[in-house]
Amino acid sequence: MLRIREENGDIISPGSFIPAAERYSLMPAIDRWVIENTLATLAIDIDHINELVGVISINLSGQSLSDERLMQYLIEQIIESGVPPEILCFEITETAVISNLSNATGLIAELRTMGCEFALDDFGVGLSSFGYLKNLAVDYLKLDGCFIKNMTKDKIDLAMVQSINHIGQTMNIKTIAEYVENEDILQALAELKVDYAQGYHVGKPESLERTLYGEQQSLITSEADLVTGQLLSKYRS
Repeated sequence: MLRIREENGDIISPGSFIPAAERYSLMPAIDRWVIENTLATLAIDIDHINELVGVISINLSGQSLSDERLMQYLIEQIIESGVPPEILCFEITETAVISNLSNATGLIAELRTMGCEFALDDFGVGLSSFGYLKNLAVDYLKLDGCFIKNMTKDKIDLAMVQSINHIGQTMNIKTIAEYVENEDILQALAELKVDYAQGYHVGKPESLERTLYGEQQSLITSEADLVTGQLLSKYRS
């Protein structure tokens, strides 16, 4: 979950800067910074990553999906980094897919041949959720948090979660519930046999370096900061 750290150490949440970045068409540059920074951090110790990591998810914005150069860029970055494609999962929102269906379909098909996985994010809030899903080769469905957060109190939300999960399971697509904020929600999801849960009750955000390298964080962070500084200079120029 992307954050901006101010010079005084304050953290700016994505809800505060992503809308402005989208308004001024800066999301493709942000996406590329995230991709390069993430791959560079993973590549610091490939052997350790191979032992520790199951899947690393990276969000792609709708603005990036509309860029026909994105696919070649991603292929080049993955190959150059040496990071195994099998541990990479790219998350794209349902609305972004609907708006860029041709590009999205081609991107998914090409990168899945390399071993990458794809997750359809915010699923359930789009205009035609089930109509195109049969022809879209994704590995995960992320159930939108607007259904999850009240599912134990609202029968309609519960029915939506149950329906989406059933469709996913029928199509052999794993399901992920967002906004899991308490034990009651987690237990309800377990009863529905939703595959994965994401939210503060399961785990709070922390730095990528701490998550990946733990006790080695101080050494790794200095290397990652150097990479980050180089990338920031690149994009500022």
